[in-house]
Amino acid sequence: MKTYTIWADFHNADVRGRVRLNTVGSINSLAEAGVRLVDGLHIVLHDDELEADGTVTFSAEEQLWVATIDWNAIRHSEPVALLQHH
Repeated sequence: MKTYTIWADFHNADVRGRVRLNTVGSINSLAEAGVRLVDGLHIVLHDDELEADGTVTFSAEEQLWVATIDWNAIRHSEPVALLQHH
């Protein structure tokens, strides 16, 4: 099964520490990847510097999708290779 890498704002966490997937960056990233969120989906969350493995769930309290991550297992993102046109 493919693991999707989705942009996320790690500062946009709920009171339970779950990262909300409702920012413009997350929504655009999900659309570009063609991801349909479902409970239990494993994804990799990243921003410009960090990444973490997450599990998607729907927050009934806030009526939006969130990802549960291990805050102690956040790692530095690998640099994205830039394509050079000659």
